[in-house]
Amino acid sequence: RRRSCWIYRDTPWSPILQDRLRPSISAMSASEDSTRTGTDAKKKAHMRTAQKWSDEDGKKSIETDFDKISKYCSAVRVLCHTQPKLFKLQEKKASLMEIQINGGSPADKVTFARSLLEKPIVVGDLFSQDEMIDVIGVTRGHGYKGVTYRWGTKKLPRKTHKGLRKVACIGAWHPSRVCFSVPRAGQFGYHHRTEVNKKVYRVGVKGDQKSASTPFDLTDKPITPMGGFHHYGMINEDFLMLKGCVMGPRKRVLTLRKSLLTHTKRVALEKISLKFIDTASKWGHGRFQTDGEKKAFQGLLKKDREAME
Repeated sequence: RRRSCWIYRDTPWSPILQDRLRPSISAMSASEDSTRTGTDAKKKAHMRTAQKWSDEDGKKSIETDFDKISKYCSAVRVLCHTQPKLFKLQEKKASLMEIQINGGSPADKVTFARSLLEKPIVVGDLFSQDEMIDVIGVTRGHGYKGVTYRWGTKKLPRKTHKGLRKVACIGAWHPSRVCFSVPRAGQFGYHHRTEVNKKVYRVGVKGDQKSASTPFDLTDKPITPMGGFHHYGMINEDFLMLKGCVMGPRKRVLTLRKSLLTHTKRVALEKISLKFIDTASKWGHGRFQTDGEKKAFQGLLKKDREAME
């Protein structure tokens, strides 16, 4: 959801936040997710600027700020937040992200940003099937690890003094320092990474009971496999199906963006036609694709007879 608008002005050095104008124009009503400051905090964040919409003087000052933005500023960014209530997550505080609007004049950018305030962003409006996108996130963390686990170095012989999961020689006498290329123990995982050129296989819509059907498999079945996804559950909202894997554990926040490259290769431009999507249970051997198929094979169970009675 779009919550507020941030303004930047060009300087001889770099774009800076335009603080002498209005640095932030908040939406009229901010959701509870985006105003949380902590578990026990009584004060809500970003509420003072949103109160300007309540009286006429405040609305006039907001319109003046919009006019100043269109006249003086070069970059306009919107502050978006996630909606944790849509998912069964432990966290209740929304993740905020600043997204820049490109294309057109500053006045067009302000008009476009203003039209999106307080409105949810649908994933189908941003990405389409057969598109190449980039995924940004934090990898799965493994803590402090040694060189054998972290870099895959060969273990030393069994009788080695003071341990064998080590690097025998970490460098020559001179240069009198350890080179960056020498494997050392340290943090493994929980790194910020960007993976490029992920192919979008399918864009799912909320409530579609045929989201896993294909022209070759006409069975009416949703994308959620039987028993749900491991440590995640059911897919009840819009979704993207990508080729390959993404970084991080389940339920970790990821950033998706349009590809920065102009794709010309056949792999990037080809049209994908899926033939089969497996919705069998991922917890066991997975013999059945749907619940109806399982009941047709096993017949009525005891609990089903009791429910009929």
